[in-house]
Amino acid sequence: MSKQWSIVSAIILVCAVVTTPVFLSAEARAGTTLDTIRARGAVVCGIANNQPAMSMPDSQGRWTGFHVEICRAFAVAIFNDPDRVRFVPVTAQQRFTALQSGEIDVLEGPNALTLTRDATIGLTTPVTVFYTGQGFLVNKRLNVRSARDLNGATICAIQGSEIERNVQDYVNKAGLKMETIAFDTNPTMLSAFYSGRCDAVSNDMVSLSANLVGQPNKSDFVLLPDLIAKEPHGPMVRVDDPQWIALVRWTVFALIQAEEMGLTKANVAAVRTSTQDPKIRRFLGVIDNPGRGFGVADSFAFDIIRHIGSYGELFDRFPGKALGMDRGPNRLWTDGGLLISNLWQ
Repeated sequence: MSKQWSIVSAIILVCAVVTTPVFLSAEARAGTTLDTIRARGAVVCGIANNQPAMSMPDSQGRWTGFHVEICRAFAVAIFNDPDRVRFVPVTAQQRFTALQSGEIDVLEGPNALTLTRDATIGLTTPVTVFYTGQGFLVNKRLNVRSARDLNGATICAIQGSEIERNVQDYVNKAGLKMETIAFDTNPTMLSAFYSGRCDAVSNDMVSLSANLVGQPNKSDFVLLPDLIAKEPHGPMVRVDDPQWIALVRWTVFALIQAEEMGLTKANVAAVRTSTQDPKIRRFLGVIDNPGRGFGVADSFAFDIIRHIGSYGELFDRFPGKALGMDRGPNRLWTDGGLLISNLWQ
């Protein structure tokens, strides 16, 4: 028995020696993004450029838009300061490399998570922040009413995105013929489309709606009703830092949960001091320690709403007001939409 026990003990000892460095390595990696952000003094957020109502600089050079405010919410969660963020405009071709290399901490914008991206490039999307779909913008002179009427048409799309593949998949399934012309940036693609080089432009619907903002002849164009692909967009991060992944996820959940609780930028301070609802008190950091596991203040959700507002306020202020978009699937789950926050407990 003693010999058998010695063998078992040796096996256990070897397993402990082999596995211990793995766990130490995981612990060493945890929190490194947050540590880097704190040492730098700002979140570096990669963002699409020139998307009206979503992400673009104003006349004074200050970034504004729906996705911009999501980035500022990350800064509030860490620093309680919406201005502690640096925006780095990235193209469709640059965005993933910029995130993989550590040039940016998070990629926020029209980024859809696909199986290939999740499985092979070391990036993931912890939460969906905007539900949309891919469609077509066409000139009215073509007199088309649906995507099927585009048989034989030329389609402008962004190179290096899923847009080209989705168009081809749709064409193959529908038995149509379309020629896709790819461009490296959104401005060059739009310039080609508006100059008549292609019959239609394909992108997610929010981007297509944003493209029409500021166009002097926007009444000459129409969005077709067809959606040829789903596009759930969300902040993208590297997969090697679970603490940062969790904080990004729950920052977005805070915006959604605030709307569900009826909290707004205007009333959240008063509610925090007056409410006796334990769920709201926990959410706002009055009781328990909701921020401890993320390495941030317990009041991080309260701070986000105080500075940024709720999800509903962001949508109404940007894609709702500026683009005239209906909330559609971006309604709360209680209103028949897809937006839902996990439990704050």
